[in-house]
Amino acid sequence: MVSFRNYALTALALTSGASAFTLNPQQTNIPSLRSSTSLSMSTIEAPVRKPETPERVNEVRERFRSAAKDAANARGCASPDQNDEWWRTAPEDFSRNISKDDPLRVIVTGGGVAGLVTAAACHAKGMKVAIFEQASQYAPYGGPIQIQSNALRALERINPTIYEEIIKAGTVTADRVSGLKIGYKKGVFLGLGKQYEKGDWLVKFDTLQPALDAGLPATVVVDRPVIQQILLNHGIPDGTVRIKSRISNYEELGKGKGLKINLDDGTTAYADVLVGADGIWSSVRRQMHGLNSDADGFAASGAAGGALTEGEARRMAKDSVLMASGANRRFSGFTCYAALAEHRASNIEEVSYQILLGKDKYFVSTDGGGERQQWFALIREPAGGVDPEPTPENPTPKLTRLLNEFNNEEPGDKNGDVWDDFAHELLKATKEEDIKRRDLYDGSPLITQGWARGQVAICGDAAHPMMPNLGQGGCQATEDGYRLAEELSNVKHTSDIEGALQTYFLKRIPRTTIIQTIAQLGSDLLVDFDLMMTIPLVGPFFLMATQLSMPFILRFLYTPEF
Repeated sequence: MVSFRNYALTALALTSGASAFTLNPQQTNIPSLRSSTSLSMSTIEAPVRKPETPERVNEVRERFRSAAKDAANARGCASPDQNDEWWRTAPEDFSRNISKDDPLRVIVTGGGVAGLVTAAACHAKGMKVAIFEQASQYAPYGGPIQIQSNALRALERINPTIYEEIIKAGTVTADRVSGLKIGYKKGVFLGLGKQYEKGDWLVKFDTLQPALDAGLPATVVVDRPVIQQILLNHGIPDGTVRIKSRISNYEELGKGKGLKINLDDGTTAYADVLVGADGIWSSVRRQMHGLNSDADGFAASGAAGGALTEGEARRMAKDSVLMASGANRRFSGFTCYAALAEHRASNIEEVSYQILLGKDKYFVSTDGGGERQQWFALIREPAGGVDPEPTPENPTPKLTRLLNEFNNEEPGDKNGDVWDDFAHELLKATKEEDIKRRDLYDGSPLITQGWARGQVAICGDAAHPMMPNLGQGGCQATEDGYRLAEELSNVKHTSDIEGALQTYFLKRIPRTTIIQTIAQLGSDLLVDFDLMMTIPLVGPFFLMATQLSMPFILRFLYTPEF
């Protein structure tokens, strides 16, 4: 029997965007509240859902295609052939006073959301910044992601223009129902209790009120390439990102005396601070924590996949098993299929997010804006698996598998369960080539190992990889970037850097540990949710625990201070 504490923790992990439980499942009208942000004093009103116009649909889709093209063409990125960057030459004296004319010199590894936000935050504080991205091209990756209310507040404090552009590009998801459904017809033990029909709501969430109560803007969903281009265009100087730049190792030159950083291509860089934002298989963390050489690799770690080709993804599935052991990372037990379908969902005006629960699997869908649906199919199975290559007999192996796993017609899936039609609706609207598959890994909180040593720190997935249940991975990385820059902005002399980085770690580790643990626990229990819900006494108790715990957990998640 799972303890009441674990039930309560699981309640948060079962949400997306950290949503508030509504005790009346039929109540979807949310009162308009107003509050002022601490930064801009602008009025925040509860958004009211309006169907997307054809013009808005076209705008969202075109902006995505344009951003993806810009990313693939490395717009805003420096060529490795340049040789006039500030980081190529060591300062005359690393140990020095920091001033506006002689600011901190910060190198960030990793050009994903964590690295871009960190660089933008440091640049906003007057520091010199450079980003080393290991990919051969600064390519788009993944689908739309939720920029939740806490991350929006961090972006607003970093750079109001970035915040405004994100809001403009985003689609609000907090103006409709979210929650958990049973994926298939489900009875209870000995018929003692309610018979659940496929598609029945188990829990509904109000995703707006907690944000308004905290004076925060409503969560929006934005395409990853669009976020990248907004951060490149408005957060950092042109040419800050250098592609084809993977760090081999670094050498600390003494307290307050900077670092010498060596790249795989033989280039040497010099900086006061090195920040590892290079993902779950971080090369910076490998050296910082003294891990073996198998502990790092390509930094694609999100549930939607990463900037990998199909061939690279197949290699990654095998390599990750070895890297996880060397990096002390945990295989979650799930493989994840994900795609973005250009499809107007049948329930789009009523539902923004839902999970269809099943035996050893579940199907997640969320509004991606522009009449598109982002979906994830998580299936419990061993790590390292790959799908068959397409053949004339089966040209769509991923799609074929998923249509069988979530079969909505008799005889159902391999368990004999006939699924709700909605999963099939989205799968049928998806192209085989758009489906990506990744095994999902996370890790234990680095409480004793730390996030900072000397003049080096880590952030984002390098520091706290977490399961996607909460939708907080990128949001916590955004908070990391904000807090790191805040602490570094207090440095008056380079000898203060180590203390500033330790303060950053100590301020962030309690919050990320709680969120990381809840996400992990929720992932472990989510596939058993349908079982717990239909056992006499256990099911009602679980619902009650969910209801009681949710308001307290949400106040923690949607805090304006981090």
